[in-house]
Formats: sequence, structure tokens, C-alpha cells
Amino acid sequence: MRDLQTKLPTDAWVAASWNEYLQAIENPAYEKAKSYYYNRKMRIEMPPVGSDHSRDHTVVIFAVNLFATIKAINLNGRDNCTYRKTGFDDAQPDVSYYIGKNADVIPWGTSIIHLDIYPAPDLVIEIANTSLADDKGDKRLLYEELGVGEYWIIDVQNVQVIAFAVENGGSRRITQSQVLPGLAISLLEEAFRRTREMNQTQVGAWLLSQFQQ
Repeated sequence: MRDLQTKLPTDAWVAASWNEYLQAIENPAYEKAKSYYYNRKMRIEMPPVGSDHSRDHTVVIFAVNLFATIKAINLNGRDNCTYRKTGFDDAQPDVSYYIGKNADVIPWGTSIIHLDIYPAPDLVIEIANTSLADDKGDKRLLYEELGVGEYWIIDVQNVQVIAFAVENGGSRRITQSQVLPGLAISLLEEAFRRTREMNQTQVGAWLLSQFQQ
């Protein structure tokens, strides 16, 4: 592993034991990296993520929080938080939420959220600019195994939201959110299309008018 660690490829899955994975992510060189572990493989994603990715990242957080506020749905969101099943799985999704009865389930002061103790998040979101194939592939399988409630992929290049309900160890495409009742995936896609022509304040005003209907 020593040679692998010094030449570790990024944005790719690399065979590794759990201990080798922990050793790799503790390397100061990867202090700001996102990391994943699934099926005895690890993946390190290095910043920067780019302007387009970061803009869509901002928009989806705003949209989810605005919808929940207007509809009085309790939630708590997290940005690049680590979810871990020790010895088996590790993930740092771009955005994640605990919703409804689970909104306050994680106590303040928690660093890594250990899924051996706490439930998985109700919603996980990955922003895919250059990582779409992986987000639809191994990461989707990882989130199925972790037992999240719903998984969204924001396809930056194709301006698409690919949403899955996760249940019974598998997932299926959905057009309406189940964890945020009343939220149509097509409405989110329209919001992202508008961000290509409008600033975020204008898009936010449009979303507000749609959510209040």
C-alpha cells in the first residue's frame, strides 16, 4: 500500500483494505479531498470541482431548503459530511439531509456519522459534472447499501436531475420526491435550466412562486 498511497490515482476506484483506506485519507495530501469506500475499493476525489459544479451545488441546497421551509417540513442538511459503516462503507456525498422525524436525530457535536449507531440520511445528492458514470454506478450501489431514503444526481452537463427511491437494497427512478412530498423532479430541472440564463436571485424568486402554489 505504501507505493499505492504515494501514487494514488484520484477520481478512480482502487482496490484497498479498510485499514489501507483509513491510512490513505489520513494523509495530509488528501485533507481536503472527498473519499468513498465500497466493495473493498476506495475512491479519492480532489478539489477544485469547478464553477459549474459549485453553482449547481448552491442551487440545489437553496431549492431544498426553500421548499421545506415553505411546506413546513423539518430538516437538517449537511455539506460533504462523512457517513460510515466501520469496516465496510464510507461516503461523503455533496449534500445530504435528515428529514421529518429524523431531522434532529444526529446530536450537535457529531463529526463522522456512524451508521452503526444512527440511521442513514433521508436524502443524498451528488453533483455530477465529470463523474456522472460513477454517480450512476458504484456510488448508487454504495448508497443502496447504506440504506439512504432517496438519491439524486444533478447532471450538470445535461441539466438533468436523476432521482431514485432506495428501498429493499435496491433503487428505482422516481418523478416525485417521496421524502419531500409534493416536490416534482421536473420542477427542479426547470430551475437548473433557468440558472443557465438567469442569476440565482431571479431563479429563487421563480422557485418561491412555484412552491407557494
